[in-house]
Amino acid sequence: MSAASSSLDPRTPVIIGVGQILNRVDQGANLYEPAALMTQALLAAQADSGAEAALASAQVVAAVPTISWRYSNPGALVREQLGCVDAKTWYATVGGNTPQSMVNRLAAAISAGEFDLALLCGGESGKSRSAAKKLGLELDWTSQASDETPDWMDESPFFMGHPSEAARGILMPLQVYPLFENALWQDSTRTMAEHLDYVGGIWSGFSRVAEQNPYAWNRTSFTAEEITTPTSQNRMIGYPYTKRMVANPDVDMASGIILCSVERARALGVPADRWVFVHAGTDAKDRSLSERLNFHSSAAMRIAGTRALELAQVDIDQVEHVDLYSCYPSAVQLALRELSISADRQLTVYGGLSFAGGPWNNPVGHALCSMVQVLRKDAGSMGLVTANGGHVDKHAFGLYSTNPPTAGYRWERPQAEVDAVAGRPAAGDYLGEAAIETWTVMHDREGLATRGHAACLTPQGERAWAVTSQPELMAAMTSEALLGRAVQIAAEGELQFL
Repeated sequence: MSAASSSLDPRTPVIIGVGQILNRVDQGANLYEPAALMTQALLAAQADSGAEAALASAQVVAAVPTISWRYSNPGALVREQLGCVDAKTWYATVGGNTPQSMVNRLAAAISAGEFDLALLCGGESGKSRSAAKKLGLELDWTSQASDETPDWMDESPFFMGHPSEAARGILMPLQVYPLFENALWQDSTRTMAEHLDYVGGIWSGFSRVAEQNPYAWNRTSFTAEEITTPTSQNRMIGYPYTKRMVANPDVDMASGIILCSVERARALGVPADRWVFVHAGTDAKDRSLSERLNFHSSAAMRIAGTRALELAQVDIDQVEHVDLYSCYPSAVQLALRELSISADRQLTVYGGLSFAGGPWNNPVGHALCSMVQVLRKDAGSMGLVTANGGHVDKHAFGLYSTNPPTAGYRWERPQAEVDAVAGRPAAGDYLGEAAIETWTVMHDREGLATRGHAACLTPQGERAWAVTSQPELMAAMTSEALLGRAVQIAAEGELQFL
């Protein structure tokens, strides 16, 4: 069935335009605030759609949360610049899963007849902020009053962890994702050298895609060895992750997506060869870091990802194009495991957060734009986009094609099924004997080890956290396989080997 078929449900959601902005301030571009970049991206999306009146007819402007500049309602700024003054605004929650989750919810609302056309945008100006600071410039970007609130506002907590983690200073994703990496290594049959070669090979593939992407921040490809080997240009950050293995949020990038009903697409005169249908979506959340069963699996990825494929009526081998969320290599490996995806295939369409750029909450905005372009070139094929937020706990999935869905758009939140999967009790401020489950060591800007932390299991099977700044312990934590190592957790969570 062709996209233009008259038998299509007029409420079927379809993406008609996508736009991306790469603002190279490091190459002399002007310093633009995020809302300005979002506006430019949506103008590019309108041009991509071929419909001159698309933006003016928007009923919703949905914005992904910004980190490089704080707004209370960025959608209002974008709305004003675009002239769709009657559009409602939506400011969503923090998380890398947010763009895909917003598409899921917008598509559901369009399918239900709540509105006909929505704009989704996200943007960051991290590089401009850095440049201004180096030059001593005061930025005169928009300051919104606190009472400038969107029509719809999701809760947006910035602390993503459990009190047990906070008590030991484990607060940031950079401290967390290496824990999953070492757990994945220990759950494999590989030596660390073999594991790094495996991971480096995956990451090298991401860099090769970024090299071909005109909207990528870094268009240099790297070998596996160049990615995993610490050097002065590629310092160790959080063992075993080097700089080229972590997300790069210090970019000026923005994306824009126009999503509407088939009925509105026809009314706007958008050519059918620009249409990309949203087939299915799912959202789910894992247990917190302290309460999940282990660090080498994800119940939410497995259940929600599998359910998305089921809703789209395809299996993973029928999905020709995938973009796996790639803030850190462990996130990709979890997706490979839980969705039975081969590591030998191309795993991204835009190049990933380390290379193409990871503009805080909006990398998936760029993955979605790239996926639309790929699917248009390979008409009839299917694309899967995965998204990950928080501490590997917030997940969203979407499936897309230029062919319309045979059963209409379908969206589910299989949270009850995820919650039914066994977790693990948090031990709180436990002191006493335990065994190391997984671990990592943070490094400073000179590449020197500064602080190690470990997830440990008590004799009762509860999870406790331990930390150390002892050089000899950190040396062992960066050179030995420590799974099951007997330790003592002393006062203030101090790690001691037994």
